Amino acid sequence: MSEFTLSKDADGVATITWDVPGKTMNVMSFDGLGQLETCIDQALADDEIKGVVITSGKEGSFAGGMDLNLLAVMKEEAGDEPARGLFEGTMKMHALLRKIELAGMDLKTKKGGKPIATALPGTAAGIGMELPLSTHRIFAAENPKAKYGLPEIMVGIFPGAGGTTRMVRKVGAIAAAPLLLEGKMLDVKKAKGAGYVDEIAADPVAAAKDWVLNASGADLVKPWDAKGYKMPGGAPYHPAGFMNFVGASAMVHGKTQGAFPAAKALLSAVYEGALVDFDTALKIEARWFTSVLMNPSSGAMIRSLFINKEALEKGAVRPKDIPDQRVQKLGVLGAGMMGAGIALVSAQAGMEVVLIDRDQEAADKGKAYTESYLDKGMKRGKVTAEKKEAMLSRITATPDLDALKGCDLIIEAVFEDPAVKAEMTKKVEAVIPEDCIFASNTSTLPITGLAEASSRPEQFIGIHFFSPVEKMFLVEIIKGKETGPRAVAKALDYVRQIKKTPIVVNDARFFYANRCIIPYVNEGARMITEGVSPVLIDNAARQLGFPVGPIQLTDETSIDLGAKIARATKAAMGNEYPESPADDMIFWMEDLGRLGRKSNAGFFDYDEKGKRTGYWKGMQDKYPLLEDQPDLIEVQERLMFAQVLEAVRALEEGVLEDIREGDVGAVLAWGFAPWSGGPLSWLDIIGTPYAAERCDQLTAAYGERFACPDLLREMAAKGQTFYGRFNPDEASAA
Repeated sequence: MSEFTLSKDADGVATITWDVPGKTMNVMSFDGLGQLETCIDQALADDEIKGVVITSGKEGSFAGGMDLNLLAVMKEEAGDEPARGLFEGTMKMHALLRKIELAGMDLKTKKGGKPIATALPGTAAGIGMELPLSTHRIFAAENPKAKYGLPEIMVGIFPGAGGTTRMVRKVGAIAAAPLLLEGKMLDVKKAKGAGYVDEIAADPVAAAKDWVLNASGADLVKPWDAKGYKMPGGAPYHPAGFMNFVGASAMVHGKTQGAFPAAKALLSAVYEGALVDFDTALKIEARWFTSVLMNPSSGAMIRSLFINKEALEKGAVRPKDIPDQRVQKLGVLGAGMMGAGIALVSAQAGMEVVLIDRDQEAADKGKAYTESYLDKGMKRGKVTAEKKEAMLSRITATPDLDALKGCDLIIEAVFEDPAVKAEMTKKVEAVIPEDCIFASNTSTLPITGLAEASSRPEQFIGIHFFSPVEKMFLVEIIKGKETGPRAVAKALDYVRQIKKTPIVVNDARFFYANRCIIPYVNEGARMITEGVSPVLIDNAARQLGFPVGPIQLTDETSIDLGAKIARATKAAMGNEYPESPADDMIFWMEDLGRLGRKSNAGFFDYDEKGKRTGYWKGMQDKYPLLEDQPDLIEVQERLMFAQVLEAVRALEEGVLEDIREGDVGAVLAWGFAPWSGGPLSWLDIIGTPYAAERCDQLTAAYGERFACPDLLREMAAKGQTFYGRFNPDEASAA
């Protein structure tokens, strides 16, 4: 079936319509590229056609990017030379977009071409933006929901179909750098200011056709093809341009700490491309794009942050044959920070919400959280008064449990105490319908134990949010021993409604995310007790791509929370609890009243406004710094292995049922080295044989917490990878 079709009107304007069958949004495929080129060739060869408008057959959108199978086809066609296949395939895309850009004009005189414009009814991303950038004029609809940009950097690559080179030449390196390096999607007005869009029109197709019929020869020549072109802001060896490129380099390394291969490759493509003519710059872009695609980091990021994330959001692990379980009326127990956040995102998704707390004042305070959030949105022009009123009307704040009648899902977010939760469970189950699903938002307490207070444990499940709820993308769903499939389906459908990414895990202490996060922060604390500089520890983590180091993370989440978790875990595990000097340090800090950011004193000192002023030097009075600090790589591997071994154990013990959830969950929950694709992908990158060997070395040096899990040992002996052994696609096919 055709993805691109060509038609022409009586005025001699051809319209090329992009409409991929069976897709809600267009994506570029291998067949689509061929069809687009055929349409372009026909339009340029037809003397009756005066110009071309490229648009979309999808209402409200133009295109969402590239079908990643296109990259696989490029590799496969090259056989034993995948890099050659990727480079040549990329150059074919460049040749097609260059054909559109030159539009049949004489290459020497730049005359005789046909005007080609793009009419964007809405969102254009990735190659869906690179294609318009190759046309002579871009018209966008007045669509407030539409977003425009080049977000490739977010999944470990960069714009490689000419978007990098064209944007740098269109707006200059310093203006293009944040657009390319941050991958932000912009609304139509900001997109026009950024250079993605040339004109905004009520009817972009009509406006584009009118422009095509009135375009002059000069309108067809891109600035970089015109004689005497000079790059905005200056080229690398221009006095002003030199400083711009120095600034861009500093910005890249400051934000990425050198951990993300795509960012460095992008900067190289921009710098080297700016030194040569446009067509050579495209070839340089293609070479760096190929280099990134051949880096295992790129494949891992694409797999985790695009393919697997999307699969989980679409219900890859949802129980089969369970009818739609979308939530109509939600009850939230507890109007504190978590409960208030849950109420906010649920009302935002259109649900009726009953927010319960001990008295009216506490319940109203929880609802006020949504009002404050909406007021901030109104100041930024993102929220209307009507939208605010509608959202607030969906939230009923009350201490009256009878208001929960008619709810089809309850989320309990009360104090983290089993007795308190049990009492609420019994009280609420006496009021809610028999078929209502009951969920506990707990971060540490086993769901199976909490379900003992329920008269219907098959309808009891864990839904673990991360704080702040409205900003965090992940929700961890926990199945107790008796949790039934309808409860799982209900939780997954709810998470989809609030537009977050779910992972489903089996019940165990700390579930999955906290099970891996806690060893990360503990290893950082352990190193301080050994005399390792906290500066080295946190910077080592940031250079691995973590958003914050383990010491700073502990301060942000509060030191007394860590102490509370340690005590509760020790009480539950008894003699099996592994004693740790990290606990001793946390208890010491707690006794001093240094509880972290919330008390303006923790591992860091803070000024009156709560801004960090430096690491607290008092740590070194109790734990003097080593004269010879350890090697950076040694510190980094301790931090990495502390986490990834817990991920392996979670898989080994059946807490994780799907490795996709282990990787996606780690990146979204606590920012695990995004360039790696997640802990299990990282082990595949370094290889299981090396990982097992390194476990033995770390165990000998630092203790049994680094002991190699039996699963990893077995896989190392067989030379297996995690995505080779636990391929979710093969498992689902079986």
